[in-house]
Amino acid sequence: MKKRILDVENNLDILELITIVLNEANYVVSAHSSEKNIFEHIISFNPDAILLDIIKPTLEGTELCRQIKAAEDTSHIPVIVLSTHTQIHQVKEVCADEVVEKPFDIDGLLQALNEQLENNN
Repeated sequence: MKKRILDVENNLDILELITIVLNEANYVVSAHSSEKNIFEHIISFNPDAILLDIIKPTLEGTELCRQIKAAEDTSHIPVIVLSTHTQIHQVKEVCADEVVEKPFDIDGLLQALNEQLENNN
C-alpha cells in the first residue's frame, strides 16, 4: 500500500515540485498551500507523514506542528519541517521529528522522509 504524505507549503512552486517528486517516488500526496482547515484534513486523510513549511520557529509559526503532536489522533504522525529560517533546528525541540533546510536537495528530502517512515513502523 502506498504511503500517504500531506504537504503544507506556502510557496506554490515548491508545493508543485514536492508533489511531482513524491508522486514519482510512489507516494500518495495531499498538497495544500494554506493551513486553513488543515487539521480537519489531516484527520480525514490520515497521512503516514506530514511535510510542513514553517517560516519562523516562533510560537505562532509552530502552532500547527505543536497541535499535531499534542492531539491523540495525530501525535504518532512524523512531522518534517521545511524552512529557510537560520534557527529552524530549534523546532525539533518543540514539535518536529525532522527538519530539512531550504533550499533542499531532493534526494535529501526523500531520505529524511523515508527515515521517518521507517522509524514510525
